[in-house]
Amino acid sequence: MTKIEYIKHPEQLDDLCRRIENAPWIAVDTEFLREKTYYPKFCLLQLATPEWVACVDPIALPNLGQLFDAIYNPAVIKVFHSCRQDLEIFYQLTGKLPTPIFDTQIAAPLLGFQDNTGYAMLVSTFLNINLNKAHTRADWSHRPLSHDEIQYAADDVIHLCEIYQKMVKQLTDLERMDWLKDDFFALENPEQYEATPENAWLKIKGKSKLTGKQLSIVQAVSQWRETAAQKENRPKNWLLRDELLFDFAKLQPETIEALSKIRGISERAVNYYGKELCALIKTAKNSLPIPMPEYTKSITGKAPQQEAIIDILFALVRIRAEENLLNSTILATRHDLEALLNGEGEDCLLLRGWRFSMVGKELQQLLRGELHLKIEDGNLRLMG
Repeated sequence: MTKIEYIKHPEQLDDLCRRIENAPWIAVDTEFLREKTYYPKFCLLQLATPEWVACVDPIALPNLGQLFDAIYNPAVIKVFHSCRQDLEIFYQLTGKLPTPIFDTQIAAPLLGFQDNTGYAMLVSTFLNINLNKAHTRADWSHRPLSHDEIQYAADDVIHLCEIYQKMVKQLTDLERMDWLKDDFFALENPEQYEATPENAWLKIKGKSKLTGKQLSIVQAVSQWRETAAQKENRPKNWLLRDELLFDFAKLQPETIEALSKIRGISERAVNYYGKELCALIKTAKNSLPIPMPEYTKSITGKAPQQEAIIDILFALVRIRAEENLLNSTILATRHDLEALLNGEGEDCLLLRGWRFSMVGKELQQLLRGELHLKIEDGNLRLMG
């Protein structure tokens, strides 16, 4: 069993950095807290290869510049599972991202798993191990960490090393490694990790159903909320939940009295932010909204028509899935097609990565009338 190194002294970093720089790839994971803050509090960094495993204490080592330089070496592949929150921490601390990246959660569907497969499922399937969940809710900021807590944290990267090697072999045998290039490259876009208040509205689900004054209000209030949450370092939903943004858009309160009557708004929010919010809503309702991105424009129509359109889209999905020896539900579910039809660009898997290349682009062309399906010699074909 590989010994776990607990790195908490600066003199330990030199040797660790040399090993990282000499490795073709490393498994990476982080432990952090953000339940009560806007910005995640970085508590532990786990790194491993098949030869060694280390847990680095960023609380004891406030200067990790040397270590980040080694990790950011572009010759070393960084292996994560569900890496977005980990990458957010790296970006927050250094202003850049560790590349190149391999994410086992993104790769899993190409091996028959469902989207967003949890780490425990991969460990169980690939390694026949049931993960210990005793420290799932641990406070990683407390010190000293117990032996069991360190072992628990280290196990994540120890198992990740084994899973990565098995995944790469299977994906290579299936000639699917290249399919993932666009997905992994997309993770390297810094804009995903920049909390820009003026763009906060783009992450609000259901925005595509709003128009005019309603959209303008949601845009203004979401920008205000993001800025306030950053300033106070508090979760933005502690200030205002997403549902309240839509209530503001619908009811358009301009007085404290009207604002306080909205169901679900806290007394604190009314007292601390009420005047500011009312003034913001009043201005927003008299302003033009920022136009929707092109991909979020939905196709409207009666429910039976939409169901029929989705059936047609799913026919194309089945064709492309069969050609690529995939289960059609791995390529796209009915929910994915509904998201595409309803203009939910931010959340639609079909507009990203290998799915977009395989079928998403053609689905968009089919919706625009640029392509059509035709029955020819008993087969369904896509025609230009």
